[in-house]
Amino acid sequence: MSGFRSFGRFLALPFLACALVAAPANAKKSSVGGLYNISIAGFTVGRGSLSLMLQGNAYSAKVGLEPAGIGTLFSTGKGGAEASGWLVGSKVVPSRYQMASHAANRDFYVALKQGSGHIRNMEVTPQFKPNKERIKVTGRHRKNAMDPLSAALMPVRAGKDALGPEACKRKLPVFDGWTRFDIKLSYKGTKEVSGKGYDGKVVICKAQWVPVAGHRPSKKSVKYMAKAGMEAWLAPMGRDNVLIPYRISIDTTSGRLVVQASKLNIGGDGSDRAAR
Repeated sequence: MSGFRSFGRFLALPFLACALVAAPANAKKSSVGGLYNISIAGFTVGRGSLSLMLQGNAYSAKVGLEPAGIGTLFSTGKGGAEASGWLVGSKVVPSRYQMASHAANRDFYVALKQGSGHIRNMEVTPQFKPNKERIKVTGRHRKNAMDPLSAALMPVRAGKDALGPEACKRKLPVFDGWTRFDIKLSYKGTKEVSGKGYDGKVVICKAQWVPVAGHRPSKKSVKYMAKAGMEAWLAPMGRDNVLIPYRISIDTTSGRLVVQASKLNIGGDGSDRAAR
């Protein structure tokens, strides 16, 4: 189950709880609540939850992860994290991120304070053991980077091409507290989906994991991940200019690992006019 734990961290699914950043009282508001099944080679190993809210240009998100199905035979680990920030045009500008999880009888914790697209301060437990081969993470690697949860929020230009090739034309610079890597997306096609709380079109992006720093180049897992087949299916979250993952898949040595929405509750593009 070590691959399951690594993939959970990689996808930023072990997360929980955050409060909405204040926004104007008449700002447009959209929300998503969802449950995700996690499987390897067709066998359920875990379940994830997602809660995401946009109000004006502010966002907050939370996700959780726990074992399920045959996953309960191998792991009792659970985790959660929170992220918040702003959308500035087509860019995501995170403000804070916090993750806490327990797996393999160890506790993992990350707290990142972010600003202007950079990682300003960080607290991480445990630290990597010293290793001469490991590519050191420097201040340069924390510039123009974002936390894993904020990376799942993908602004696009509203319009008829919002679910077209432009949606996949991006590189996500991610820092998870230990490692800095890029996720390169490219367009593969579109597909109609239904029956999971969302009926409509998703855009399918090929994905490639590119290690930048914090990793050991000679490790088999690093070499495998860099070549592994990956896909992300993206769906609109009630606002045509913001996409979120509907399904993520990656080829592993144990079979294809799939994180797919089993239930989505997408709130409309209304306005929040509650008194403040």
